[in-house]
Amino acid sequence: MTEKKRFPWRDFWALTRPYWSSEEKWSARGLLAAIVGLNLAAVYVNVVFNEWNNLFYTALQDLNEEAALHQLFRFSWLAAIFIIIAVYRLYLNQMLQIRWRRWLTERFVTRWLDHRAYFRLQLTGRDTDNPDQRIAQDLSLFVQLTLGLALGLLSSVVTLASFLTILWVLSGPLTFALFGHSLSIPGYMLWAAVLYAVVGTWLINRVGLPLVGLNFNQQRFEADFRFSLVRFRENAEAVALYGGEAREHDNFRKTFVPVIQNWWALMRRQKTLTWWTSGYGQIAIIFPFVVAAPRYFSKAITLGGLMQIASAFGQVQDALSFIITSYSSIAEWRAVVDRLVTFHHAMHAAIEADEARAITATPGRPAVLEVEGLDLQLPDGKPLVARSSLTITAGEAVLISGASGSGKSTLFRALAGLWPFGSGRIHVPADARLMFLPQKPYMPQGSFAEVLSYPEPADDSSEETKRQALIDCGLESFAGRLQEVQNWALMLSPGEQQRVAFARILLKRPDWVFLDEATASLDTAMEQMLYTRLRQRLPDVTIVSIGHRPGIAEYHGRKLELHPGPQGARIEEMPAQ
Repeated sequence: MTEKKRFPWRDFWALTRPYWSSEEKWSARGLLAAIVGLNLAAVYVNVVFNEWNNLFYTALQDLNEEAALHQLFRFSWLAAIFIIIAVYRLYLNQMLQIRWRRWLTERFVTRWLDHRAYFRLQLTGRDTDNPDQRIAQDLSLFVQLTLGLALGLLSSVVTLASFLTILWVLSGPLTFALFGHSLSIPGYMLWAAVLYAVVGTWLINRVGLPLVGLNFNQQRFEADFRFSLVRFRENAEAVALYGGEAREHDNFRKTFVPVIQNWWALMRRQKTLTWWTSGYGQIAIIFPFVVAAPRYFSKAITLGGLMQIASAFGQVQDALSFIITSYSSIAEWRAVVDRLVTFHHAMHAAIEADEARAITATPGRPAVLEVEGLDLQLPDGKPLVARSSLTITAGEAVLISGASGSGKSTLFRALAGLWPFGSGRIHVPADARLMFLPQKPYMPQGSFAEVLSYPEPADDSSEETKRQALIDCGLESFAGRLQEVQNWALMLSPGEQQRVAFARILLKRPDWVFLDEATASLDTAMEQMLYTRLRQRLPDVTIVSIGHRPGIAEYHGRKLELHPGPQGARIEEMPAQ
């Protein structure tokens, strides 16, 4: 037998508690107190309605027109009060939801970006699929379901406490003969409600328990399918050039099949659960009348008393049946909490691993980059670069080359402080401004000025400075389009995107620039122009290029090469040409 998975209450509390002790705690607690007060007021109005049932139906039984009209008038203002309570209870609940969600989203996004946890999770976070969905959707569901279930439970408890005494007093004793003995059960309607709810809860819990895992999987499969669509949209041009529509169609079908299969499993389980919950609810309508009928027909209670007993029984039974009526929501809530807890733990582990990693990057001597005893591995532990050291001084132009797969790009990531797998020390030049350019530059959404200034704001330099940088990098046609908003990742060719990256260098004027195959999409003439313009505009900049194209060697005064070996590649100095 497999061990039943326990609900992580401690982790749930770790997700919930911070907001209620944060800088927003007083406004949050005030809103919650107001909502709780409105819930209690709604329960009180229901208690008054319960009394109204007795008075109104007794007036009807007695054919007392004046009393009946009076109760109808009383009902109108009670209903008006209840409507006001319901409207503002919902309004304040939604206000608290959006405030809590905003705070949680900010906290999760900050933690996701902290210590570049998002990057490490891409390398090792197999259990943390689709972080975008967990932040955008799961946090919203977590807040909505947590508040809904917590307030629902509170209302059920208060309702139960309010109507228990009413039901006990109204139902009176049930007297019957058994084996020649007269037996009496005081407040028997109360015990009937408790027994009915307990048996129903036990049965429906048995039927509905698999919904937790099914909801968890449904959210994951939906996110996987959505991600495949987004990825296709971002790479539309490449797919079109390859003519890969049929392959992408197969991929969409492959990621959508689990959505359908799991949905069918959800449907079947929900159908079974609905059989039980619907039957339970329908029987609950008639059950109090059947149980109370002996006392009514014996004239121990009036019609009004019967209706009041039925109403009180319904309230007690609803309160005791909270788990039954909320089972689907509870199952979904548990799945959401599991996903957020997994994500929270993964981010925490990624941050801790980054803080404790064996590759240390510390400020070193001014104008000198030093690498000592650097070992780099793949995430599975396979060695890539072994016990390598190098020293680069300010003003140099250094080319690092090597065979494909020798670890050039991994070395680039290690120098940037991104690669976590390995050991060694990297001493970056003290007080120097470093800039790293990947092979595929990032093009954010927004105006072309914002793209050009990334990651700084668009007003970090004047429009004239931006136009000159574009002209220097062969992008004259874009000089008049700085305020134009487009999806520039699709509008610009790979070569234009790489030229935008060089324009960013000219705008930011770093002391050191590291380029990973940063001209791989450019022709030789454009490559020569960019390196020449870089030296002209920034004569003191230190250039460290990683590449394999022979043409770029002439723009570098020094060449290093990664030579593969059984324990990983080693960095070796190549003779000057």
